[in-house]
Amino acid sequence: MPRFHCPVPLSAGTELDLPAAAARHVQVLRHQPGDVITLFNGEGGQWSATILRMGRSDVAVKVEAFEDVEREPVRRVHLAMGMPANERMDWLVEKAAELGVASLQPLHTAHSVLRLSGDRAAKKQGHWQSVAVAACEQCGGNRVPTVAPVADLSAWLRGSEGLTPLRCVLSLAEGSRPLSEVLGDHPAGTPVLFLSGPEGGLSPQEDAQAREAGFRPVTLGPRVLRAETAALAALVQALA
Repeated sequence: MPRFHCPVPLSAGTELDLPAAAARHVQVLRHQPGDVITLFNGEGGQWSATILRMGRSDVAVKVEAFEDVEREPVRRVHLAMGMPANERMDWLVEKAAELGVASLQPLHTAHSVLRLSGDRAAKKQGHWQSVAVAACEQCGGNRVPTVAPVADLSAWLRGSEGLTPLRCVLSLAEGSRPLSEVLGDHPAGTPVLFLSGPEGGLSPQEDAQAREAGFRPVTLGPRVLRAETAALAALVQALA
């Protein structure tokens, strides 16, 4: 059954007009009155809904039964990453959302190629949030990860203490422990925050700043992975 994100309060028996993005999606798929669709608002669970009316730019539905289904991982994993360039960031957001990431924090770092500020940064944040929504619609996730506003690494590190019980920085520096070992030191459901670099990784100075801020240096193995691959590999290990 087609799934649509509807970020408004939902309850059985309510009739409502779908938000603009969901309405456009329903129209693109050429649904008709009487068709049954699935709605989720990101707060857990999902609802069946029947299409009542298809206007030129609006879609009215009646919310039906609630299904108390949960498809989220036991461990909440947050990802802060130096933004890879071009379409790689879109791909990273999409795949992280499919896998079940809890939140995403785009960062400017010393080696970042992509630099955003002002309206351009806000538009990119909105675009990435839409990518996360679409990924959840496709994969069955009922809680959409939040994409935070773009931040500078140094300023973000100063406010990172206490975000999660376990904070790790993906590092190639000597003394980094295998991620599997670090995860094994904590209960299976312990929330974790990963910091990863862009193309070229974090600079030595940034790696040191992260350690000073309480991030544990971890390695994914002897191979040097692309920025987007490394972030997703860490996410997969933590969610396994």
